[in-house]
Amino acid sequence: MLPDVLSGHPGLMLRCLIVDDSPRFLAAARGLLERQGISIVGVASNSAEALQRVGELRPDVTLLDIDLGGESGLELARLLHDQADQAPAPVILISTHAEQDYAELIAASPAVGFLPKTALSGDAIRDLLAGNGDGGTTGGEAAARRP
Repeated sequence: MLPDVLSGHPGLMLRCLIVDDSPRFLAAARGLLERQGISIVGVASNSAEALQRVGELRPDVTLLDIDLGGESGLELARLLHDQADQAPAPVILISTHAEQDYAELIAASPAVGFLPKTALSGDAIRDLLAGNGDGGTTGGEAAARRP
């Protein structure tokens, strides 16, 4: 499920938007992922910023925290999917919470999968996008059930 722009072009850098309400996490994740060959094209700390950035930047993938302070990352994932004017970019949900705490909600979301923040890496992102999500939950079964 690699974004079309990258499939067949393994040398191109994956363009990523990170949505999280923690400035410390945003800075740490940006540094880590950029060292691992992921281009961080932008960051957002709430739903309004995320919707604006996705529209402006057209990232290849969006990393989205499930808990955005007072906002739901799961709801934002649905908004991003529903408001896309073309094929929506894949969303990967991230969290400090255990995957099993949100397993049903993750499976029902339009996200391609989930990664614990402690397992976040360029390879884990690429694996989920390629459908080899052994680092987290893939949303493939849920996506197959949706019309």
